Amino acid sequence: MNPHKVNRARVRKFTDLPNVGKAMADDLHLLGFHSPEELAGACPFAMYDRLCQKTGVRHDPCVIDVFISITRFMNGEPPRPWWEFTDARKHALAGGR
Repeated sequence: MNPHKVNRARVRKFTDLPNVGKAMADDLHLLGFHSPEELAGACPFAMYDRLCQKTGVRHDPCVIDVFISITRFMNGEPPRPWWEFTDARKHALAGGR
């Protein structure tokens, strides 16, 4: 969902989260998540590693940006576009996380 349209009080399913569409929702289910609340406290980098392992392919690193956006949102931060997390991802990966 477009981050500007997200209403925290109405988040019930993955597609209610910022930056999440059907394909990403399917990926979250594949990772074993059943509800948005389960994302609170999850490590976006570990989620990415598990997704790559489960699917057998290396996904675009921007997937990490989406994972950062939704885990931070579920930890109480405001909804933001995924690309606002690109620098944070690059910095974290350059420092070995």
